[in-house]
Amino acid sequence: MIETTKYEKLFSTPLVRFRVADHEALNTELLAEGAKMRAASQGVSKSNRGGWHSKGNLFDETAAPIVRLREAAEAAILDTTRKVTTKVDPAELRLKLFAWMNINPPGGFNAPHTHPGAHWSGVYYLSQPEIEEGTSGMIEFLDPRSDLPHWRILNAPAFRIKKRIRPAPGEIVVFPSYLVHWVYPNDSAEERVTVAFNATFRKPKSGHPG
Repeated sequence: MIETTKYEKLFSTPLVRFRVADHEALNTELLAEGAKMRAASQGVSKSNRGGWHSKGNLFDETAAPIVRLREAAEAAILDTTRKVTTKVDPAELRLKLFAWMNINPPGGFNAPHTHPGAHWSGVYYLSQPEIEEGTSGMIEFLDPRSDLPHWRILNAPAFRIKKRIRPAPGEIVVFPSYLVHWVYPNDSAEERVTVAFNATFRKPKSGHPG
């Protein structure tokens, strides 16, 4: 009766998850670095509610575990970018990474927000307290498109108005920076610790990357 001639997914929103090798040792070292930074600074207030947000660009620090995490974050950004385009080699562009550590104590959470001015945003998970049930520690993404609620009747994954996941320690999650997201309150008795980062591309200077 009919013949499909083409099927496209228009206006899709990529979400990519990675796992860092040997992350147990890395996380132990990063948590120690975070404890030192937290003792030396009250941090800043951003989307965090009841938690601690490190000051400045974490990736400017020279401690070995932070350098290693920066390398992992850069690899994740380049890989994600290559998944969505073959017309540009991201390695030939200038890449700026800006990172910070989030520590959410019991009851702490991050309010809904975006990261204006960047291309990609990412989160690396250092500590994710165990829970038996509920939404504690989950990150939720909201569909940027409007007029979607009436699609609920079709129960189509591509048209869900929200998506929430609960990444494990050692995971990096990368998503477009325009995507509204927030973190559910930490209902556990332990701290939830992550490193978030923004990635912004610029044209190379004088035709050369760097």
